[in-house]
Amino acid sequence: MTTSDTPALLPGHAPAAPPAASPARGGSLPRRLWRGRPEDARWVRPAFLGLLLATGLLYLYGLSASGYANSFYSAAVQAGSQSWKAFFFGSLDAANAITVDKPPAALWPMALSVRLFGLNPWAVLVPQALMGVGTVAVVYAAVRRRSGPGAGLLAGAVLALTPVAALMFRFNNPDALLALLMSVACHLVVRALEDGRTKWLVWAGAVIGLAFLTKTLQAFLVLPALALVYGVCAPVRPRRRLVQLALATAALAVSGGWWVAVVELWPAASRPYIGGSQTNSFLELTFGYNGLGRLNGEETGSVGGGGGAGGGQWGETGWDRMFNAEVGGQIAWLLPAALILLAAGLVLTRRHPRTDPARGAFLVWGGALLTTMAVFSYMAGIFHQYYTVALAPYLAAVVGMGAAALWERRASAGASLTLAAALTATAAWGYVLLLRTPDYLPWLRWLVLAGGLAAALGLVFAGRLGGRTALAVAGSALVAALAGPAAYTVSTVGEGHSGSIVTAGPSGASMRAGGPGGGRNGGFPGGGMPGQGQGQGQGQGQGPGRDDGQGRSRPGGGPMGGGLPGGGLPGGGLPGGGAAGEGGRTGGGAGGMGGLLNGAQVGSEARELLETGAGRYTWAAAAVGAQNAASYQLATGEPVMAIGGFNGTDPSPTLAQFKQYVADGEIHYFIGGGTGGGRGGGMGGDSGSSAQIASWVEARFEKVTAGSATFYDLTRPTTTG
Repeated sequence: MTTSDTPALLPGHAPAAPPAASPARGGSLPRRLWRGRPEDARWVRPAFLGLLLATGLLYLYGLSASGYANSFYSAAVQAGSQSWKAFFFGSLDAANAITVDKPPAALWPMALSVRLFGLNPWAVLVPQALMGVGTVAVVYAAVRRRSGPGAGLLAGAVLALTPVAALMFRFNNPDALLALLMSVACHLVVRALEDGRTKWLVWAGAVIGLAFLTKTLQAFLVLPALALVYGVCAPVRPRRRLVQLALATAALAVSGGWWVAVVELWPAASRPYIGGSQTNSFLELTFGYNGLGRLNGEETGSVGGGGGAGGGQWGETGWDRMFNAEVGGQIAWLLPAALILLAAGLVLTRRHPRTDPARGAFLVWGGALLTTMAVFSYMAGIFHQYYTVALAPYLAAVVGMGAAALWERRASAGASLTLAAALTATAAWGYVLLLRTPDYLPWLRWLVLAGGLAAALGLVFAGRLGGRTALAVAGSALVAALAGPAAYTVSTVGEGHSGSIVTAGPSGASMRAGGPGGGRNGGFPGGGMPGQGQGQGQGQGQGPGRDDGQGRSRPGGGPMGGGLPGGGLPGGGLPGGGAAGEGGRTGGGAGGMGGLLNGAQVGSEARELLETGAGRYTWAAAAVGAQNAASYQLATGEPVMAIGGFNGTDPSPTLAQFKQYVADGEIHYFIGGGTGGGRGGGMGGDSGSSAQIASWVEARFEKVTAGSATFYDLTRPTTTG
């Protein structure tokens, strides 16, 4: 551990031995927590607690403005708060018709929160914000351990002010828990590299197993890098390294596999259908739709094909994907600096012993950064901008460690010039990113560029400056580097976000280079559904305020849906069968026809209709598409069956199964419209289960109107048969 007078560990220095046991410190517990470790300078613990407090306030501010955020996951949280069976499986409804298309670990903290505090947006989202604070704390602890408290504070601040981190730690997708768990795993591997103790590596494997239960194979992206670094650099004999890696793998298999084994062995007839799969198999979901399909674009049951080698329906692939107009403003602000600082850290430690912990830390965090970047850059399947939150902890750690290492060697011309180069790249790249939103704080890009270049010049001479002057230069460099992402982060927390695909920053921050319309509405890269050109459509969706076209809701006016940006579906249908309009938006109609990417606005008349007599049925209603069903479930608190799962393409239930449910009196209403529904085919096509069910219902049951929403009363047939 570094001492208070050594803010960063010199590359090549082994960490100081832990201090000898000291007499118990007196004073109250709050006083001891505030003071921190005996070897710390007085500023260290207050600064750390201040960082956590500021992060918490930032992530908790206006948290309820997003409403239920992604209603798909919020409905599953609601179900889990009502039924322990739904909690275990991650079901979309408390009657356990179908699950979400992910394993349930990310839903569990939110469902427990709702059990404690009741169903409301705050209870759903506050666990995510706390995970953000926890991730900042983990990154701080990991970097501080190797490079000192100053480096840890820098890494924590970089992470907290990354726009996509501020977005996802205030949203209810699984990515928040995944980022926290992967940060913990990297920290544990670095600990294992220090002393070769088996327990740290085993705990790392267990944490990655839990991350698998959060977002399946994405948790394994860093495994090759972590295993290779430990296998080469661990301070134990080769045979012991292999045994330790085997034990860690076993821990991973147990931690991540127990739930999979239970689900696969559970009789299919008594558990919910596995959403996102075509054969009711979690293994198929893992290795298909959520696995190899994400890499090659062959995702059975998805909304379109992949991009192949050069790009396509989910955006252009290639080495520069993390820097392009769709993704750059989310994560890439300090990415050039991180790559420079990573290279510098490895150069500084190139002649150190194989077991050098400082180099091991660079290899762990840098390896995780590079491998995740590579996969995201070239994956041809479904890719959304918010996935890049996975990079944020790795990037922050590399920046903190690299900057600290070079700052300690600033008397060397090479170190000072490298620091200056990293800041120059950051300032120039920040100017480019800010130029992509020319109407957003136009003065800021010039401040970032001029301030960054001036501070970079100061860094060239930092080794010759006095203490206070050098600190002033470092402070100026920090402000210039973080001004751009901080502004985007403040813009992000100042607005609500809803729908399935959301982006950070001001309006237009994640548009394709092709011009307005691309990647907006919280929609698909390119502005439309895969396989479609630019269509038009307009409707309304669930969520507070008016949507600005990027999955963000603004005060005033009714909610606008985060529907399909191009307004079209394969086969020519609109989500919910909505009419064409203008504005490049689609979503649920006012009566509740939900879209693929956002839910429906449920009126009071529709809610009262579904609530009346709901206790006599297993499901108050059924609807095509999970977002559509989720909106009604959240509004009424009653189970609503999501026919076809998220995309409306899962073969659950089949027409025969649905007929049996109706004959047994288990479903009261069928909700008209919805993704994939209607005789127009939509996502499921004319022959899919969803379309068959919709056609059968429309032909045989009485239509009921509540407000502007259309329902079919499944207890009142118009014909026999």
